[in-house]
This record gives sequence, structure tokens and C-alpha cells, in this order.
Amino acid sequence: MHIEEAVKLDFKDVLIRPKRSTLTSRSEVDINREFIFHHSRRKYHGIPIIAANMDSTGTMEMARALGEHRLSAALHKHYPEDELVRFFGSLQDSALPSSTAFYSMGISKTDHEKFTAVMARSGDAIQYVCIDVANGYTEGFINFVKKVRGGYPHLTIMAGNVVTGDMTEELILAGADIVKVGIGPGSVCTTRKMTGVGYPQLSAIIECADAAHGLGGQICADGGCSVPGDLAKAFGGGADFIMLGGMLAGHDENAGELIERDGKKFKRFYGMSSRTAMEKYAGGVALYRASEGKEVLVNYRGPVADTLQDILGGVRSACTYVGAHKLKELTKRTTFIRVTQQLNEVFGKS
Repeated sequence: MHIEEAVKLDFKDVLIRPKRSTLTSRSEVDINREFIFHHSRRKYHGIPIIAANMDSTGTMEMARALGEHRLSAALHKHYPEDELVRFFGSLQDSALPSSTAFYSMGISKTDHEKFTAVMARSGDAIQYVCIDVANGYTEGFINFVKKVRGGYPHLTIMAGNVVTGDMTEELILAGADIVKVGIGPGSVCTTRKMTGVGYPQLSAIIECADAAHGLGGQICADGGCSVPGDLAKAFGGGADFIMLGGMLAGHDENAGELIERDGKKFKRFYGMSSRTAMEKYAGGVALYRASEGKEVLVNYRGPVADTLQDILGGVRSACTYVGAHKLKELTKRTTFIRVTQQLNEVFGKS
């Protein structure tokens, strides 16, 4: 047993200190990023925000809507082969960037067989892949990343999830271009409650970004953002990409029916390790495991474009407060202040 005494921080524990700025308007801020990925050597240009590969948010409709704004979506793992081939083919023929959609998969034999079949039928239509497991610390996961990298050297691979620098480095050396960071911070994730395992998300971002950037890789902060200011803190802490679930839930582009209760409209949102998801896709919760997610109803919010305006406007505003003309400058101009209170809620929670 070992106790690590150093303080670890979450988004709620800090604020960004303002700095003198020559910017006069949010419109002057460029929130696009450009990367050349370490392994694939593919050039990326876009707004580095990705819809999570949950079956309510990682939809083809969401990918198209986000792609119009140069954002991305990681498709959920449960689309059938034919539908995936048609979608990526139509994406290739459109004006949307190739980074609009990530193909997502787990590491089972079935996952790999489906992936190879889709790749064989899709040609060069798929350029971005997300290899996604809850626990990125297993030898089997590392070996799977190596296998995919060896078979498809041209692909940009995002892999995770981990929360420490050592495994971030391990994944990049195994072939990942982007390492997905986060264990337990998601709004419908109960991993910390069920297992006691996790890591405060801001500190995980800071430590994993430092490890990844030292090897020429990138990280994607996955989970924990509940307001636009959290994205600013994640980017300020060194995140190259941010993955959003709950903040992009409840929209027309999300899967699932519209539910009405007491005159109000809702949509379902649930974790992919929840009982709901496992009953839908795996015939129920296996006897050897427990559910590590929950299901909630979120307010219906119409088209996602309106929410994007709030999110991107908040990030632009944060940049103006610290004098960052471009998003890539935000981390260099960020000083975090530790706090015990962020909001004055005397008149209720907003």
C-alpha cells in the first residue's frame, strides 16, 4: 500500500487567473488547431472537440452536424457493418473533413473482425479510429493498439482510457496518436463509486499531456466537463482534444425517442457500462461484473448548433481573458488559482 500525498485537482478546484490582453473582441480568437499526428503523419485542422462514442451522442447525425462546424464525433460501437460502410462512403464524397467521424471499437475478437471487414469495404474512407476500453492499463489493450497500428499505418488512432503519464507514454509508443484521458469523471459514469478507482480529471490532463507532448503525441480529455468553463480549463491544462458526452446530450441529433412528462420534454442519456446499455447490447449484466454507469433523463434542447454556440463562445471568451489570440496559446497563458468556491448561488443554482 502506498499513499501519494501531492494534491490532485479537478475542474471545480481551480479558476483561471486573468491576464492583460490586447484582444478587443471574442471574434478575434481562433479556436481551430492544427496537428500533424506522430504515427499517421496525417494533418488535422479543426476545432478539437469530439462527441463521445456513447450510443446517444456518438451518432451519424451528430457527426454530420458537428462536421459542419469542423468538430468531430466518435461513432458508437454498435452500428452494423453495412451502415458504417455507407456512412463513411458518403462522408468521403461530401465536403466534410475526414476528421468528422472516428470509427470506434473495443478489443474483442468480434470487434477486430468487424473492423477489418469494414476497412476492406471502405477503402480510404476511414481515417480516424478510436480504440476504446474502460481500463486502458491491461497488456491485452496495449497489444491490440500495436496490432491495429501494424496493420493500418495510415490511420490516426485514438486509444484509452488512462489517467497517468506512464501509460500515456506506453500507448504512444505502442502506436496511438491521441491518448484518451479519464477514469470516472463522466456524468453518467459510476466507476469511482463501484470500484474506488479514478483520478481527478484536471491533474490527469496536466500529467498525461506532459507525458504525451514529450513524445510528440496528443491527448483527448474525456469526461468531467459540465460547463463551457471546464473546457477552457481542460485546454488550459494541456488537453489537445476534448470529448463531451452530457454537454452534447438532449439534442435532435442524439439517438432515442423524445419523452414527455408533466408537459416537459426529455431524452435518455446513459453510460455505456450502465445496466441499460448492457441489456441493450449484451443481453444483460454479466455475472462476473457490475454496472458502472447510470441512466438519466436530460432536458430536450433542440438542434445541437445552439449548444455549440454557447460552448465555443465560452472558450473564446476565456481566451480573451488571458490574451490568447489562438487556442493553442491558451495553455501557455493559463495560471490556475486554487479555490474553495467558484459560484455565488445565493439566489439559486443556475
